[in-house]
Amino acid sequence: MARAIWSGALSFGLVAMPVQLFTATESHTIRFNQLQRGTSDRVRNKRVNERTGKEVPLEEIVKGFDMGDEYVVVEPEELDEIAPGRSKGLEITGFVDLEQVNPIFFDRTYYLAPKGKEYGKVYALLLEALSRSNKAGIATFVMRNREYLVAVKAEGDVLSIHTLHWADEVRDPHREIGSLPEQTQVSDKELQTAVQLVEALSMDWDPEEYHDTYQERVMQLVEAKRTGETFEKGEPPPSSTNVIDLMDALQASVDKARGGKEAGAKKEKKEKAGAERKPTQLTEAAEKRRGARTTKKTEKKPSKAAELEGLSKTELYQRASEAGIPGRSSMSRDELIKALTAKPARRKAHAS
Repeated sequence: MARAIWSGALSFGLVAMPVQLFTATESHTIRFNQLQRGTSDRVRNKRVNERTGKEVPLEEIVKGFDMGDEYVVVEPEELDEIAPGRSKGLEITGFVDLEQVNPIFFDRTYYLAPKGKEYGKVYALLLEALSRSNKAGIATFVMRNREYLVAVKAEGDVLSIHTLHWADEVRDPHREIGSLPEQTQVSDKELQTAVQLVEALSMDWDPEEYHDTYQERVMQLVEAKRTGETFEKGEPPPSSTNVIDLMDALQASVDKARGGKEAGAKKEKKEKAGAERKPTQLTEAAEKRRGARTTKKTEKKPSKAAELEGLSKTELYQRASEAGIPGRSSMSRDELIKALTAKPARRKAHAS
């Protein structure tokens, strides 16, 4: 069971209940130890007195604010004393529509739980009220010597707390980024096609379909280096779209997206029909004929397409470069295979 990182009292109006805060997410970050190159010696960080060079125990370290000519030392208990109630209080001062909170303000997410089953009714009451009203409670509280602005909202059958950035922590993009386009004109046809592309690529959000592939690749790299095997490098990034070819690229993207959806729908329909169809019993003679055909097929020399299927996209891209296939940098893996297996006449037509 997870350990609470904060406990205090949640209040809204004149209603209050003791609550606990739990971390809602975890990181996939793969952590490496620091070693001195050429050795297996660990390199460790130490808290060292910069004047004496000696290591300082953690219990002897205090906080000091640099005033320029001197440090003002502040003890941990002094920080608690200036906000004794706020360090243990989480007061909702108002409720807002969730659509009003810009996603850029959201930082981290925590789960909120009642500190005891006897407070389950108050907890459930606030949970249901937030869920029905589609609102979030705005509150502030102090945790680990820092004040947080938070939004309390319903997440299914649990209350969650989202820490929010303060307004002065959110940077103005027009002041921070010098390359933002100003009053850029786009044609109606380009805009219409771009909207069609967005609609063609629209899907239902399912977070289970996504996973951290980079973490998997890092572990594969570690295993390959451990066993002395070669490791396939990542695919090269796509080349930037030329503004002159923007309309062609948009239309081709729409056609590809729609074609992919239609192919997926047909495949799903075929698989569904196959699942519903009752399996037929093959006779012994049919089984023998099927086995003979399979043997003959396996004895055949693999086709060029089958050979290319076994190559990585990087290797396919290299062959496309050697063959002088135009547009190869923006091709997918399947498109590279199709271009490499096409007849010379078709390649010429593709280049035009």
